[in-house]
Amino acid sequence: MGFYEERILPHLVHLSMRNRYLVPYRQRVVSSAEGRVLEVGIGSGLNLPVYGPQVSEVLGIEPSPRLIGMAQRVAGSSVAPVSFIEGSAEKIPLDKASVDTVVTTWTLCTIPQAVQALEEMRRVLKPGGQLLFVEHGLAPEEGVRRWQNRLTPLWTRIGGGCHLNRPIRSLIETAGFDITSIETEYARGPRPMAFFYEGRARP
Repeated sequence: MGFYEERILPHLVHLSMRNRYLVPYRQRVVSSAEGRVLEVGIGSGLNLPVYGPQVSEVLGIEPSPRLIGMAQRVAGSSVAPVSFIEGSAEKIPLDKASVDTVVTTWTLCTIPQAVQALEEMRRVLKPGGQLLFVEHGLAPEEGVRRWQNRLTPLWTRIGGGCHLNRPIRSLIETAGFDITSIETEYARGPRPMAFFYEGRARP
């Protein structure tokens, strides 16, 4: 889920609209997870009911104790056992090559050192593992980019560190991933906040 959906998006659209328009993204991304899963920025656990029977375990890393507490209350809705790690994605306390899937949903916008966090995700993935992601970030149109760049300094201060202008594809590739599929589009909402990247990458 991440900060974008937990705290920012509700200010952009009505809660029912949020559910209506973001659920398909979540279902496509999360339902493709398999094996031992690390969810980065598990937030309040909105993804937990979506994991399928091919998932054997979910590990959720999250820096906010409050959100972990909320996620613990819905952990029973997951088909697989769920464990929580209070910590930062820049230093994931898991062994190398120990998970099959990493999931990020609207999370990379707020991680201070996003490339370092992605390198950690690649480190903990097994050979042949997968990174599944849906994120918002830098738009292709110059006019929208200008607004993203203008708004981001203020937005990071009022939005808990959320960056509107992160180039998600290049961040993932810079961290050493090979993107095997990606789709981009504008979701519902103000364009500077609503350009989405959805896809899969291999370490």
